[in-house]
Amino acid sequence: MNDSTLRIGVFASGRGSNLQAIINSIEAGELICKIEFVLSNNSDSGALEIARRYNIPAIHLSERNFHSDNFESSFFQVLRKYNPDLIILAGYMKLIPQNVVTEYCNRIINIHPALLPNFGGKGMFGMNVHNAVFESKEKYSGVSVHLVNEEYDKGKVLFQEKVDISDCKSPEEIAEKVLKLEHVVYPKVLKMIYEKKMSLL
Repeated sequence: MNDSTLRIGVFASGRGSNLQAIINSIEAGELICKIEFVLSNNSDSGALEIARRYNIPAIHLSERNFHSDNFESSFFQVLRKYNPDLIILAGYMKLIPQNVVTEYCNRIINIHPALLPNFGGKGMFGMNVHNAVFESKEKYSGVSVHLVNEEYDKGKVLFQEKVDISDCKSPEEIAEKVLKLEHVVYPKVLKMIYEKKMSLL
């Protein structure tokens, strides 16, 4: 990785609150990082709006608009054009093409709104996770940052932080607590990677 600045590409499907948290950390001087581009499968994504606001290249790339081979090729075109050190998934709701995962092995990370390996896997995203945690009557939830491989939420866990949810009366209250924690944890992990205090191998 570049010693002077950590160059990242951000993939996001939703409103982009984790993207905003990373931008805030960069602007505050807490994180030596440059966002090279933001990519979303959702043309209405708030993440793309945030990217445009900060003059970051905003790319809409949806599998629905391509034959599968062309979609993968387009993925690679974006990555080779911007050549990020690291790919950050921040609420990206699609599986990354397998050849992309292989080529960028140990260079793609994701944040998951639960303490993996619990409450992970296919279909476990967003409120589905918080509903499952609430129904399980767990006293703690949290966030996990992990490497991305070919299976949902199965890559090596790099960092976890938990939060007490024993006072939460609904899945929505759990979601609110966990999201606040995500906004703290993701910039913290990126800083640890930049400072070589965390290994991706």
